[in-house]
Amino acid sequence: MARTGITQRIGFDSVEPDTTKRLRPDAARRRFLLVVVIAVLALPLARPIIGSYNYVLQLGLITLMWIAITSSWNIIGGFAGYISLGHNVFFGIGGYASGMALAYWKWNPFMTAVIAGIIAVLVGLVFGLITLRARGPAFIISTIALLLLVGLWFDNWETAGGGSGLSLPLPQLSVQWLKVPFYYAMAILAIGSVYLSYRVAHSKFGLGLRALSQDETKAEVAGINTRWYKVIAFAMSGLFIGMAGAIFAYSLSYLRPTTFFEIGLAAQMVLMAIIGGRGTVAGPVIGAVLINAINEFSVVQFGATALNIVVTGGILLVALLFFPLGIVGSLREAGRLPAVLDWD
Repeated sequence: MARTGITQRIGFDSVEPDTTKRLRPDAARRRFLLVVVIAVLALPLARPIIGSYNYVLQLGLITLMWIAITSSWNIIGGFAGYISLGHNVFFGIGGYASGMALAYWKWNPFMTAVIAGIIAVLVGLVFGLITLRARGPAFIISTIALLLLVGLWFDNWETAGGGSGLSLPLPQLSVQWLKVPFYYAMAILAIGSVYLSYRVAHSKFGLGLRALSQDETKAEVAGINTRWYKVIAFAMSGLFIGMAGAIFAYSLSYLRPTTFFEIGLAAQMVLMAIIGGRGTVAGPVIGAVLINAINEFSVVQFGATALNIVVTGGILLVALLFFPLGIVGSLREAGRLPAVLDWD
């Protein structure tokens, strides 16, 4: 009886049911993610039962690319709270690094994509040391300036084709299977990017990033080396974006500055993260899937016209009004977030 009394006083009776409750959502979450991964990987194999196969595969490829890009951006823009509008610099650097290696030395971008990602990380270290001296609006402006400068450089770099661009040879595959290797490459990048985001969110490093996003001065007083935390997060966020740029450039078979260094690309990755839930693991994934689906639906229904932009913008505005913290953040705050989407 004494043992029972002590157990009740220190709360052991309440611990056991809580543990059981935690285990069940974890198991459901793992099953959900496994089903999603299997479905993504099985899509190219479903050619006999899918109408407009190449269109569906292209749509899946682009969605996976945005998942990889937005989840990577979330490391600096979500966890650290530093909004960057110049992150497609890494996208372009990865595309040009791998594309030029193919054009001049015949190196396959599927093999050099990792090298392109590493180059993006190294560039991120250098740029991070420069731009992250600023905070708030000054940092945002510095990333825009960085994007414009790099875009101008590539626009005038004759070896890279300048403003006219540089053609790339496509893999020797039949038209019906041409998109399959690109799709699987993007799927690997998307899974890797989300996993990296998950690992950062559950690490001491990620805890430090969240602390400085809340109050950088207090984080410094607590002993966090905020400058290096920011620089490392900035560089790390470029890894999968650079690799995605390499694969995307190869799929287009053409390199051109306007494809990679438009501020609209940066704005879109930021918007996807904000709509889904900036600073969460699942948020950028949901935002990328949702906005890509809305954009595609609008184009199909209204064409590439101003009406399409108005409809898309209106839907996104409504989403922000009803989900001010993003879909994941707002549902979590309201206590209505499904367990299968609670990855933090």
